[in-house]
Amino acid sequence: MGWNVVEIGFLVAAAVTAQSVALAGFAFDSFIEIFASIVVIRQLNGTASEEGERRAVRLIGLAFVLLCVYIVVQAAVTLAADIRPGSSPLGIGWLAATPVAMFALAYGKARTGKQLGNRVLLAESRVTVVDGALAVAILVGLVLNAAFGWWWADIAAGLVLVLYGLYEAREALRG
Repeated sequence: MGWNVVEIGFLVAAAVTAQSVALAGFAFDSFIEIFASIVVIRQLNGTASEEGERRAVRLIGLAFVLLCVYIVVQAAVTLAADIRPGSSPLGIGWLAATPVAMFALAYGKARTGKQLGNRVLLAESRVTVVDGALAVAILVGLVLNAAFGWWWADIAAGLVLVLYGLYEAREALRG
């Protein structure tokens, strides 16, 4: 959770500086991850009721819907206004470190979840793996933009978050 809190600051600064749809979307996703982590912590502490957990999962699903809407609107505005997202050394640097941290954290969560026999923590470890993979996808878009001037790769990387967000929203709102 601490990583995501710090990450939001870095990503928002990098997104504003580079006018990056992908970085702004990933910052929004980090906010959702913080909320999901709070739900898991409450469950591990035994303080969450079953109805409270269902409500929280629905709220997470709605947050993913908002993420998708935000990215699609931001991408459309960026294209309509002919804004070309710039290079982001800060974003590239942060996102180069993020998969390493996320994959290590996912391993720790999975190991602890297995030892405790806790399915929620095991599920959260898979979400953390996906977070690391999303960071890789966004990183690829940022690097392609920086190395080759492919500004559209930033928007395409943001759309990867839309696909992920739609999947997560469907799962959360179904369950």
